[in-house]
Amino acid sequence: MTATAEDLRAKIREIPDFPKPGILFYDITTLLKDAAAYRSAIDLMLAPYRDDKIDLVVGMESRGFIFSAPMAYLLGAGLVPVRKLGKLPAETITVEYALEYGSNTLEIHRDAIQPGQRVLIVDDLLATGGTVHGTIELVERLQGEVVGVGFLVELDSLKGRDRLQGHRVESVIRY
Repeated sequence: MTATAEDLRAKIREIPDFPKPGILFYDITTLLKDAAAYRSAIDLMLAPYRDDKIDLVVGMESRGFIFSAPMAYLLGAGLVPVRKLGKLPAETITVEYALEYGSNTLEIHRDAIQPGQRVLIVDDLLATGGTVHGTIELVERLQGEVVGVGFLVELDSLKGRDRLQGHRVESVIRY
């Protein structure tokens, strides 16, 4: 039986002042180690997209891999990793995106997505939306069709959803 979003929220450990003072960190490892909760998290993240004929699931490094791989398997779709700069072995395209302090670079293999393929982008957490916005750009540069973006957790106060206007955004747990 699938747990509810509230059941899953109760499994997430909150750690104050991590990684720095003033930040409340939502630790999903306590949910992941509970087999039933992890299964329910995957089921709830997958539910809105189950009938959307997804060709590829794109997972973002690194916690996005935890959810994108089983979702791709259950959808009968391929899995494409988006990684930090220098981690992929073949020819890539890159995008730089802003962080709270500085920037970061993501990359995807140039041959990972064929024009017109239907793509679901998955990560563990939607905060400011910078990482997923960069990932959407990579998918669209390869002419993939972004069907939606899915998250386990969304931090409403950081307004990441606002950066994703025009895209279907689904999250299971909202803080």
